[in-house]
Amino acid sequence: MKPIHLSDGTLEALKWLGLILMTGDHINKYLFSATLPGLFEAGRLCLPIFVFVLAYNLARPRALARGVYDRTMNRLVTFGVFASAPFIALNLNYLHGWPFGPLNVLFTLLVITVTAYFIEKGGIFNRAAAFVVFLFGGWLVEYWWLGVALGLASWMHCKQPSWLKAFFTLLFCASLWFINRNLWAMVALPLIMIATCIDLSVPRLRWVFYFYYPFHLAVLWLIRIPMSKAGYLFF
Repeated sequence: MKPIHLSDGTLEALKWLGLILMTGDHINKYLFSATLPGLFEAGRLCLPIFVFVLAYNLARPRALARGVYDRTMNRLVTFGVFASAPFIALNLNYLHGWPFGPLNVLFTLLVITVTAYFIEKGGIFNRAAAFVVFLFGGWLVEYWWLGVALGLASWMHCKQPSWLKAFFTLLFCASLWFINRNLWAMVALPLIMIATCIDLSVPRLRWVFYFYYPFHLAVLWLIRIPMSKAGYLFF
């Protein structure tokens, strides 16, 4: 298969699309108890888009030597921690027996990055460490092992495309049905394929996604306080 190539502007456009869909999904979920039509379904595209953007960046040539993994891990840890308080507060009704709930999606991306980091370093010890991170990290985060596996399959496919890796990427994306109870995540795949044929000039804003994620959760949390006092119920 031909190597996958996206311009930086097109990759940035995909990220913005994911941010818009995520915001609509969270407004629907946290303020309107998932009653607004279409937003839940559209929101299922977010994880595959974010995972692909991450995988593509980690798969760039000499990413390990240039410190891409280290920088990405540091940012995901930092902003994942910042997002934890509003994320937990917004999801108190969704904990399902967890003491604090599954960790937010930035930690899902972190587990993907750390696992890929150990695989990339190679050797028996590092591969064993990758397995441990995948096993225990996947248990702790949103979308569990399926989301992490989708990220790793996408990363491997971006590094060296093959029909087998494409199949597993497709399989793990479809397997999100077990979490979403629908197959809307699959719509992200043709969008990504179309993106490889388009060269967009969208300026890269390196830190926007990291800052935006905890910020928008905090805003939704603050909005819910007066709504709760006014008698709105959240499920």
